[in-house]
Amino acid sequence: MIAALKATHIAALAVWCAGLLLLPVLLHLHGRGAAVASQDGFARFRRLSHYSYTRIISPAAVIAVAAGTVLILLLELVTPWMLTKLAAVAGMVLVHAWMGYLISQTGERPRSYRMPPPLLGLAFAVPLMLAVLWLVLAKPDLAPLVEGLPGWMRSPQDRELPPGLTPI
Repeated sequence: MIAALKATHIAALAVWCAGLLLLPVLLHLHGRGAAVASQDGFARFRRLSHYSYTRIISPAAVIAVAAGTVLILLLELVTPWMLTKLAAVAGMVLVHAWMGYLISQTGERPRSYRMPPPLLGLAFAVPLMLAVLWLVLAKPDLAPLVEGLPGWMRSPQDRELPPGLTPI
């Protein structure tokens, strides 16, 4: 079961990362007007960008995160490198959401709308993807970094909910 979950996680992550590389380039070409000079070109661009984002890349992201979460729970991985990896994945989610926003703006705004440079998505996504890859393969010992944190961040505060109350 663990092997199947890992395979699912890796396959979905590969599709998601490929999408995070493709979308900024596609949006950059749209911004330059190279592929959308005509109404047919714009319609093709909209179908390609919308379909790939909603039907391929976003489901792959959800599957990658869900399979990764199940793996963390089954393997009980609570280590500093894993928490750092989760922070990098959160950054990838933010880039993903920004690409979705830019795609929606291409259809809602007039052609005179000056879109922020979508290639910035690559500038953020690539280092985050490389960080995830490095953290997973190297599994570095980040304990010295954790030891440098203040005590209130490293240990429980002995604060419990009163009896009868459950967390939301």
